[in-house]
Amino acid sequence: MRSKLCELCDTNRPALVRPKTGQRICKDCFYYVFETEIHNVITENKLFHRGEKVGIGASGGKDSTVLAYVMKLLNERYNYGIELHLISVDEGIRGYRDDSLATVKRNQQQYELPMTVVSYADLYDGWTMDNVVARIGMKNNCTYCGVFRRQALDRAALSLDIHHLVTGHNADDIAETVLMNLLRGDVARLPRSTEITTQSETSPTKRSKPFKYTYEKEIVLYAHYKRLDYFSTECTYSPEAFRGTARAMIKQLESIRPSSILDIIYSGEAMQLSHSVQDKLPQQTQCERCGFISSNRICKACMLLEGLNTGILGLGLGSDRKTRKLQSQTPECAKG
Repeated sequence: MRSKLCELCDTNRPALVRPKTGQRICKDCFYYVFETEIHNVITENKLFHRGEKVGIGASGGKDSTVLAYVMKLLNERYNYGIELHLISVDEGIRGYRDDSLATVKRNQQQYELPMTVVSYADLYDGWTMDNVVARIGMKNNCTYCGVFRRQALDRAALSLDIHHLVTGHNADDIAETVLMNLLRGDVARLPRSTEITTQSETSPTKRSKPFKYTYEKEIVLYAHYKRLDYFSTECTYSPEAFRGTARAMIKQLESIRPSSILDIIYSGEAMQLSHSVQDKLPQQTQCERCGFISSNRICKACMLLEGLNTGILGLGLGSDRKTRKLQSQTPECAKG
């Protein structure tokens, strides 16, 4: 007969069935294993060093809110000796990002952490995502947003003399990315998609994912039981994203076999590119225009921005060959 007590402490009544393991545990034990697993990931991978300034990519959503809360808690509990700073990006999505930024500002006061906000409008010639979607429509808008946001975080971090960013990417996100790369045949991205820390010689900023092995469902449960203040509305422009297809497949697999999420990550980690494939991969360098990381002379952010400014909307999308062909059609006066 199954015990009516928590399977870990054998003292309290269970409050939940843990999605990751199927254990029936109490809230206190859930908090402990959730926080301890993240701490172990941090220490085993030596993510931080004492005295380091670390930026937290903060959107106001469940992942980044729990990340900020847990990073502050663990930093104090285990004396990491790091300095935390919230960094938010205003993509310019009216009725969505303005509300989520209000959540981040409340988090900033609740957690007593410094906060910096940068905007697409200031960084990209006045372009906001509302303006981008008005110009290009819903197709490919997530590509523009993702490329711009990544560089915006780098720019904000650099302005604050921060060389390490942590983001709330969780195990579900990473499994989705592995699956997306496989579905698109983009094997070159597989090694980087499963790395817990990424940085190239030309990048000013290292990025880490403390939630790499943390299930999304457990992040939601933690936020719920801790009564954290987070923004839960889905982005206005995301329903058309290809990631949604991968997410639906992951959720279906998880319902059949809960370990599927970690299994996909472990499979991605085990995949290695042959030397012949590695030799063909583009080398990362610095963009000739903005100076940030790029696999080509001109980075994708600058190419997308040029396409918006010149009206050649396919510029920066698709293959490098397509981009070069479209760029050759750009009037000389518009090439800058």
